[in-house]
Amino acid sequence: MVAVLETHIRNRFRVQPNHANNLGALHGGNLMKWLDEVAAMSAMRFAGETCVTARVDELDFKRPIPVGETALVESYVYDAGRTSVHVALRAWREAPRTGDLEETTGSSFTFVAVDDDGTPTPVPDLTVETEEGERLRERALEIAE
Repeated sequence: MVAVLETHIRNRFRVQPNHANNLGALHGGNLMKWLDEVAAMSAMRFAGETCVTARVDELDFKRPIPVGETALVESYVYDAGRTSVHVALRAWREAPRTGDLEETTGSSFTFVAVDDDGTPTPVPDLTVETEEGERLRERALEIAE
């Protein structure tokens, strides 16, 4: 069994001009790529296997992240099936000089664990061992409904 908090990852990406759209903000496709990469890390940490993206369940862009700021991406596993792994994601714009945060994006992705031959393989049960883990899981389940 793997606990929710064992899958919790936060990663930062500096938004550079080559990541921008014509409005000077992070291109949504670049953010989606970063979300997918961090979510895959959470899924693989949970499954102990390679995990491939099966579905983007939702992707809500709330506000832009300007060039020069940092994209902070958070992910964690909140549910699992027999071979599937459900990962909750959020992103924030972070001011590099102050650390001030503003939420910009909410999302959830579904991954499938695969073996060395690319065949779907079972994943462990997910456990919740702390109040923080329960809070994160409940938040993700409410959003997914």
